[in-house]
Amino acid sequence: MPMKRVISQCLKELMQFQRDRITVALALVLPLAVMLIYGYAIRLESKNIPISIQDFDNSFLSRTYVERIVATNQFVPTPLLRGDPTLSIDWGRAKATLVIPPNFSQSILTQTPVTVQVLVDGTDVNNARVIQNGIRAATQFFLSSSHLLPDRPQIQIVADVRLWFNPGRDEALYIVPGIFGVILWVFPSMLAAIAMVREKEEGTIVQIYASDLSATEWLLGKELAYFMVGVGEAILAFSVAAVLFGIRVRGDPTTLLVGTGIFLAAAVAFGLLVGARAGNQTGAVQGTAIAGFLTALLLSGFIYRIENIPMPLSLLSNVIPARYFILITRDAFVRGTGWSGIGVAPGAIALMGGLFFFGAIRTLRRMQFSD
Repeated sequence: MPMKRVISQCLKELMQFQRDRITVALALVLPLAVMLIYGYAIRLESKNIPISIQDFDNSFLSRTYVERIVATNQFVPTPLLRGDPTLSIDWGRAKATLVIPPNFSQSILTQTPVTVQVLVDGTDVNNARVIQNGIRAATQFFLSSSHLLPDRPQIQIVADVRLWFNPGRDEALYIVPGIFGVILWVFPSMLAAIAMVREKEEGTIVQIYASDLSATEWLLGKELAYFMVGVGEAILAFSVAAVLFGIRVRGDPTTLLVGTGIFLAAAVAFGLLVGARAGNQTGAVQGTAIAGFLTALLLSGFIYRIENIPMPLSLLSNVIPARYFILITRDAFVRGTGWSGIGVAPGAIALMGGLFFFGAIRTLRRMQFSD
């Protein structure tokens, strides 16, 4: 029976997998290493930015103003070099310099305009924008402090900001669910591609040609085997994330279960397609790394907002399965809105996975397979 042959092929593939220690390490150790490195190393919120202070006023109000800026936890005061406001920036000791004029406190008490100069290192545009916004926010808070300026005019509009889903602004809740989309796409596909190419390099594919296995049955056996390996990787990744980062499923877990299953099947199908076209293991690894890892890392919304990706790469992001799976994981682990919050993501992943699988079948049929 066809199903019996598929299961036999699956069991044979799993036996080969467990005998190869390097492959087992690639399947279990490297995904954890990637998750730990990205989970702890990537931080999108800038903190501890070195800033130099040149206070010509040196009054109670100017010192309180400086304390207010440092209290944001974004800035760390660093010594001013040789009394030059630009030297600290030129030498890379500080990313910004705050210059407070001599008439600072007098102007504030008399409610006359006062100019405070901030010199910012614009080498890193994003960091410069964070510094600029941080200084402005701290300044506005300082000016609105009633205990400093009791005679100030009353502020008529006060914004009451409430953060939903992640009120503590824990970056792990944003980064770690995105990591799942990268590692669960790259490693199952890479393992499947290597397994396909190994058959060619070792010559065992000739035996498959001579057997009564069809291309579809052979691929289904490999798909099932490495899908099971991917499930093990997913369970391990989710468990480690729960222990180390405190990630928990919010709301309905079925979106995560169904989405993960579809995504793993699509990842393995992609690896089978790459392996069917690659001539050696080096080509298979490079193919999954370039076409899989880089796109999942840069074009999926893992780090950069998809809306910020310029044309025509923004169009390419629509055919990146990791983009839709990251939407599922971030909803499951952060928002918890359920099926209404993920839209067509599972269907899009399933469609692309089906195209990958049928592409692998067509490639093998052009060789010596026949159905």
